[in-house]
Amino acid sequence: MTMQNEDPAQALEVWIDQDLCTGDGICAQYAPEVFELDIDGLAYVKSADDELLQEPGATTPVPLPLLADVRDSAKECPGDCIHVRRVADKVEVYGPDAD
Repeated sequence: MTMQNEDPAQALEVWIDQDLCTGDGICAQYAPEVFELDIDGLAYVKSADDELLQEPGATTPVPLPLLADVRDSAKECPGDCIHVRRVADKVEVYGPDAD
């Protein structure tokens, strides 16, 4: 039996709460295709075409091959500021607000 949030058909997106970001950079080490530290020392998500998304609450799709890396980033983040949620219903599946 598969958990609902493990269904690969579920499109996921990720965003970072910069107010809680410690600038540790673990996320950028796990998934540099998705996360990057800016010159302000905080982590941001990147768009599919590698553009830094700096507006608060900006989301980017989680590419399926990178899901494990993004999930691990959320789990290991010392600031608990990485939120991964389903696009369909905005329910958080990994991160501080996940069940």
